[in-house]
Amino acid sequence: MLPVVSIVGQGKSGKTTLIEKLIPEFKSRGYRVATVKHTHQDLELDTPGKDSWRYAQAGSDAVFISTPKNLALIESLEQDASIKDIVRLMGADFDILIVEGFHDAHVPKIEVHRKETAKGLRCKPEELRALVTDERFDIDLPQFKLNDISGIADLIEAKIVGKRNDETTLFVNGEPITLNRFAQDIVGGAVLGMVSTLKGVGDIKSIEVTFRKKVV
Repeated sequence: MLPVVSIVGQGKSGKTTLIEKLIPEFKSRGYRVATVKHTHQDLELDTPGKDSWRYAQAGSDAVFISTPKNLALIESLEQDASIKDIVRLMGADFDILIVEGFHDAHVPKIEVHRKETAKGLRCKPEELRALVTDERFDIDLPQFKLNDISGIADLIEAKIVGKRNDETTLFVNGEPITLNRFAQDIVGGAVLGMVSTLKGVGDIKSIEVTFRKKVV
């Protein structure tokens, strides 16, 4: 799966500011970066009365808004989307996903802490990969100053992004299926071998295959 790091912490601790600084740092290192903000507040992305709003009101399960410079998706959900749901929707065009929040998700987390909030850590130390803080904690974790963006990025690059191998991901009915290395090699090799023989196929960076059974 796409490497994911979740930036967590108490309110007003500086999570958004840290992410704002990490994005250009990773961009300068040649990475394609995607970000996700997780919130429990209702979010209104469309304007009542506009065409796309009318499509949604008419019952469309998903509405795309496309402009020459942007593409946005508004999709109705029955429950909060997981990080895996988001990664699947994003596709394979990114090198790292930085999310703000998702405290309960089982992904690598870095917590931002400020002494002035007068609150303890949001997550248990065993759930964290590192702390970004303006005071020292007596715990066995890497701890960075709030302005040590290069050092934080180095840790994420070494411990979370790492050296990625060719990866094959399988989804069945929208749910990810775990494939061991042998299965990944078999499935990925078969698809790559077939596609590479097709006329007009150039340099292959990623392949997406979707199969949907006919509804009887």
